Amino acid sequence: MRATLSVAIATLLTAAVCGHADAAERETRIPDKAIATAAQLRETALKSDLGYRIVESLTTEVGPRLAGSEADARAVAWATAKFKELGFDKVWTEPVTFPKWERRSESAQVVGKNMQPLHLTALGGSPAGTVEAEVVRFADLAALEAAAPGSLAGKIAFIDYRMERARDGSGYGPGSRVRSKGPSAAIRAGASAYLMRSAGTDSHRNPHTGITRFDEGLTPIPSAALAVPDADQLARLLERGPVKVRVALDCGWDGTYTSQNVIGEIRGSKKPDEVVVIGGHLDSWDLGTGAIDDGAGVGLTMAAAKLIGDLKQHPARTIRVVAFANEEQGLHGGKAYAAQHKPDVAKHQIAAESDFGAGRVYAWSSSAPEYAKAAEAQIAQALAPLGIAYTPGQGGPGPDVGPSSQNGVAWARLAQDGTDYFDLHHTPDDTFDKIDPQALAQNVAAYAVFAYLAASADGDFGSQPGSPQAGKE
Repeated sequence: MRATLSVAIATLLTAAVCGHADAAERETRIPDKAIATAAQLRETALKSDLGYRIVESLTTEVGPRLAGSEADARAVAWATAKFKELGFDKVWTEPVTFPKWERRSESAQVVGKNMQPLHLTALGGSPAGTVEAEVVRFADLAALEAAAPGSLAGKIAFIDYRMERARDGSGYGPGSRVRSKGPSAAIRAGASAYLMRSAGTDSHRNPHTGITRFDEGLTPIPSAALAVPDADQLARLLERGPVKVRVALDCGWDGTYTSQNVIGEIRGSKKPDEVVVIGGHLDSWDLGTGAIDDGAGVGLTMAAAKLIGDLKQHPARTIRVVAFANEEQGLHGGKAYAAQHKPDVAKHQIAAESDFGAGRVYAWSSSAPEYAKAAEAQIAQALAPLGIAYTPGQGGPGPDVGPSSQNGVAWARLAQDGTDYFDLHHTPDDTFDKIDPQALAQNVAAYAVFAYLAASADGDFGSQPGSPQAGKE
């Protein structure tokens, strides 16, 4: 496989060199000296446990970090202190304001002759309320959306859609739409409450939370996700006849809150005002301790930049790490960063975000234009010893990087193996013990190599104000 990869990279390099004269004049390439340094950096990162220790610190000392909670403020203080402890050259915060949602209590049970508890969790954005009513099952979102208006009056709608497992997480799209669009469909059909099979791939009795939305003009109803075994149990009971369930949620919106994007920089040696951005989101849901989502992303990008900072010679450009605020409830930190830094799009060399757990990186791609394909291929060659395939033309920006890419910032994709990610995602099982130290070290090495080489390139990767960098999937 590596032989095939080498041939593909060589072909791209040759094609780039033999391109039109005007393209050659602008061609982005990475100096041989930087390639050699990146190889040393890669090996250093693989032997380091720094990323692992940073994730341990965050998940132990702060724990769950629900946006707008007291722990949110402690997380901001932790990140600021950690950047300084690691020796970053510049550390600061930028405000991010958003509506504040709180979870207080939640419970459900089957009532009547088959009385028994059900394990569920309120969806983020759900209102409080207690509803006791008959349940109507739907196989998927389309079936509920097809229900006649008023046909569920006085009933509880239940979508029993089973999410599919996939390394690239592609099963999450349909699963998350059940969460985001299901409640509004239930309201249109007249339902008093909404239940769904959790958007997850596990078989544990741990419900998966996540944000939901209610379409404008609709009155929100209590909305929750059942643990997968409980969804199975409810479906079996429904096969035996009508089932009545009591759902009691105490949660809801409570004003607004101002958190912070926390930013640290390793200063560039020649072009310090130009930046390569890497990062993850600092907030988490409240059921676990936010280790894979997204303590890992914060820890591995902090560690990658720190290792670059430890080099005797810094790369030409600055490495900027952003710990984004409140990604979970609507990309608030990413949107705030994009708005704040919109005038500086051209100074952003390229941006990448780690927000898909702590599985090994298996693929690399970017939005690089044709004149930067040689540099993209050089980065691929440096990443190949980590078991990372070169997949040009695939992927898209990470969630919090997305708003900046819409403003014209070039993006990079370091795709992580998410085969097991949705076993843990948004559940009480998202805890530090699920992190594999070796896999995390491979992530640190991948991000360190990518960031260092991108920051060392002669030429740019296509960031241009007003030119959205679209994904390619």
